Amino acid sequence: MFVQVDDHDMPAVAALMNLAYRGADGGWATESGYITGDRTSAAMLRADVDSVPDAALLKWVQAAGDGFDGCVWLEPLGGDLWYLGSLTIAPGRQAGGLGRMVLAAAEDWVRVRGGNRVRLTVINVRETLIAWYVRRGYRLTGETKPFPYGDDRFGTPTRDDLRFVVLEKALQAAG
Repeated sequence: MFVQVDDHDMPAVAALMNLAYRGADGGWATESGYITGDRTSAAMLRADVDSVPDAALLKWVQAAGDGFDGCVWLEPLGGDLWYLGSLTIAPGRQAGGLGRMVLAAAEDWVRVRGGNRVRLTVINVRETLIAWYVRRGYRLTGETKPFPYGDDRFGTPTRDDLRFVVLEKALQAAG
């Protein structure tokens, strides 16, 4: 189930994101082959939460236990459209279906709040991840966004051809 991340959780959430996205053993979701350095920090997460008060940074908590194995950022973009970002699953849990479960729960969370569409961005060279989202009903919109070269807050890219591709999914009505 999802629980809102509080200030006390920020260091652990940042550590999980850095491990999953940039760690040497970050699982199949790692970006370490083309971006070095940390993906985020507790201070950056706090700043994001403070700057977008309508968004939610959520952690995935198993029913039995107080730890967490995943997190996600959900932000209303206007109308019925929401942005899904930073979907993170602990590397040791990535192959067991937890990612699918957390993504479905995030979509349900959006739907309950009146959202009918979810948009996300993925770095263009992450073909395996893009295909994973497509298998879950997301479609490539054809839109791209520039990669923030020169902004080392998100790590240091090691190649010059990075950009974000935009994917979107229309959510089915619950029930």
